[in-house]
Amino acid sequence: MIFLTALPLFWIMIAASRGGHWGAWMPSSISAFEGTCVSIPCRFDFPDELRPAVVHGVWYFNSPYPKNYPPVVFKSRTQVVHESFQGRSRLLGDLGLRNCTLLLSNLSPELGGKYYFRGDLGGYNQYTFSEHSILDIINTPNIVVPLEVVAGTEVEVSCMVPDNCPELRPELSWLGHDGLGEPAVLGRLREDEGTWVQVSLLHFVPTREANGHRLGCQASFPNTTLQFEGYASLDVKYPPVIVEMNSSVEAIEGSHVSLLCGADSNPPPLLTWMRDGTVLQEAVTESLFLELDEVTPREDGVYACLAENAYGQDNRTVGLSVMYAPWKPTVNGTVVAVEGETVSILCSTQSNPDPILTIFKEKQILGTVIYESELQLELPAVTPEDDGEYWCVAENQYGQRATAFNLSVEFAPVILLESHCAAARDTVQCLCVVKSNPEPSVAFELPSRNVTVNETEREFVYSERSGLLLTSILTLRGQAQAPPRVICTSRNLYGTKSLELPFLSKVVGTGAGKGWGR
Repeated sequence: MIFLTALPLFWIMIAASRGGHWGAWMPSSISAFEGTCVSIPCRFDFPDELRPAVVHGVWYFNSPYPKNYPPVVFKSRTQVVHESFQGRSRLLGDLGLRNCTLLLSNLSPELGGKYYFRGDLGGYNQYTFSEHSILDIINTPNIVVPLEVVAGTEVEVSCMVPDNCPELRPELSWLGHDGLGEPAVLGRLREDEGTWVQVSLLHFVPTREANGHRLGCQASFPNTTLQFEGYASLDVKYPPVIVEMNSSVEAIEGSHVSLLCGADSNPPPLLTWMRDGTVLQEAVTESLFLELDEVTPREDGVYACLAENAYGQDNRTVGLSVMYAPWKPTVNGTVVAVEGETVSILCSTQSNPDPILTIFKEKQILGTVIYESELQLELPAVTPEDDGEYWCVAENQYGQRATAFNLSVEFAPVILLESHCAAARDTVQCLCVVKSNPEPSVAFELPSRNVTVNETEREFVYSERSGLLLTSILTLRGQAQAPPRVICTSRNLYGTKSLELPFLSKVVGTGAGKGWGR
């Protein structure tokens, strides 16, 4: 509000207008505390040519027209007034000097309303002025708070009370201002229309904790019991601070997860749940839940909550760890090797928590790691005994998965010592048992007869493979003379092995064959 310390506008207008027309000047509105008094400043004018010997005047309440019989507040001719104003009204101004200032005492609420002045110069020279003053009877001081109060920025709060009673002067004091600042009393100031106010100022820098604080102002009148109090609640604007959020969360795959973010701010913040830059949910609210149904490992990660309003922002993150059983292990590495080579096999999986990984062969543990997602198995200088089926097993408290894989060790043929020949009557049978990988070729050589029989000659040779073993049986019939020498030769891409088969005393087996002769 702008205060004028110069003469008010209506006094200036009187000085410029004096000497010609009917007119009155008074404040359009004026206020005073219940139980006190009020002085309504008033000036009026009339044409100079009238030159009355005596000037009289009448104040009316709520109506300017005598024919409506409005309550008489003051009448200079008879001193007869309405009962509501008996002993409570008197003229402070000198009507002869065109001053119609009115004093009302012992104010009560029913005296609030419009006050009109009527000039009476005698005879027909009477005039009720349309200008009037509205009296407001109050019982609370007026606390003026800026439209915007921002935390951390100094503000000025003022307490203003009317000071229009010459008989009683108000004194101001602040209530509930501890910790906010020390008040400064400006004193009595004139308003635009010639009324007066007492003003006290309070300067302070508000904090977010001051939001909603009830600040009061008390007006008291010395030597009386009159006291009036007014209050205003501070609406302090401040940026968000996230005050409530989950700590790190662990959840089992398939379960329901609820993440909470709560923020304190004024005005309420826009809360946003995000993950990897993608907005998942947002709303203008003080708390926001993010609901995740039947979580999977894909939901595992870091979630961010952003709180923002026009005065700033805050953000925090929470980690979600989804617990689940191991996935089926994968095996990457050598599955075919040559005898003597080093074999490296990597078994890996994914789980939460990390699993126990174990590699077995025929129930024998070859390698294991605890709480790791990968297991590297090294087999230096593999032998045929390393050939076979292996299992990689991954397990944690939520389940177990396994994967089988085969290691194929390739090597040159080995003719086993159980290989031999046997003769009975006129039949010779020779057994050649070969271990190798890949499968070898087998041939039977009879040096004394310069003959070689291959496994492809089914009428003489029967072959059967089981795992790494190849068993070939040569059958010769019609052998009346001494049995011939027989050499078994086996070969594959890694080498050749020959062995002269020893003779036993009886036939080793049956097979389809024909007699041998020339």
